[in-house]
Amino acid sequence: MLHYQILTVTPFAQNCTLLWDDESREAVLIDAGGDVARLKQAIEQLQVKLVALWLTHGHLDHAGAVGELAQCYQVPVIGPHAEDAFWLDALEQQSKMFGFPVPQPVVVNQWLNGNETLYLGQYPVEVRFTPGHTPGHVVLYSRDLNLVWTGDVLFAGSIGRTDFPRGNHAQLIESIQRELFSLPDNTRFIAGHGPMGTIGQEKRTNPFLAGRAG
Repeated sequence: MLHYQILTVTPFAQNCTLLWDDESREAVLIDAGGDVARLKQAIEQLQVKLVALWLTHGHLDHAGAVGELAQCYQVPVIGPHAEDAFWLDALEQQSKMFGFPVPQPVVVNQWLNGNETLYLGQYPVEVRFTPGHTPGHVVLYSRDLNLVWTGDVLFAGSIGRTDFPRGNHAQLIESIQRELFSLPDNTRFIAGHGPMGTIGQEKRTNPFLAGRAG
C-alpha cells in the first residue's frame, strides 16, 4: 500500500512529498525543493529506500535539493518535461536572486512527455502534461491513493502564476480543464504550496476557474 508524508521545505513553504510503498519499502521524493537534512532525516526515520526523485517542474523551490540528493543516494531524477530544462539550468541564478544556498546541478535521467506511467513498487502513477505555469510542468496522479500532485498548476482556491518566463495563462487554464478537471470530483490534490483540496471543490468554488468545469 502507498503512504505519503508532506514535508514543507524552503522559505517559500513548498510541499515536498515523501511517497513510499510499505511492501517493498521503496520511496520517492516529489519536488525536493530544499532542506536536505530534513528530507534525509524523514527517509531514515521511516526506514525506506529512496529509489528516485520526481519533479513536476524546474523552479528552485521545487528542485533545489534534487542535485544533492540524487548524488547522495545515487538515484535517478525523473521529470519534468524537457521544456523546463532552461529553469533547471538556471538554478544557481535563481538561488542567488533569492539569497538561497547555491544548489548542486540537477541532471535529469528521464524527461517526461505526459501519458507515461511511473511505478513505485507495484503501484502505478500517471504522468499528465500541464504547461502554463512553466512550459514543461507535469502533474502526477495515483489512482490507488485517489490523489494528484498538482505542483504549481492548481492550489486550493487559486491557480499558478504565469508571469514567469514562458508562462502562459491561457495554456494553464487549458491544462487544468484537460488534465485535472477530467479527474473524479472526489480526487484529492497536494499542491506545491498551501493546504490539500479536492478537484470537485475547485470546480465549484475556485474564483479563477468559475464556469470552466466542463
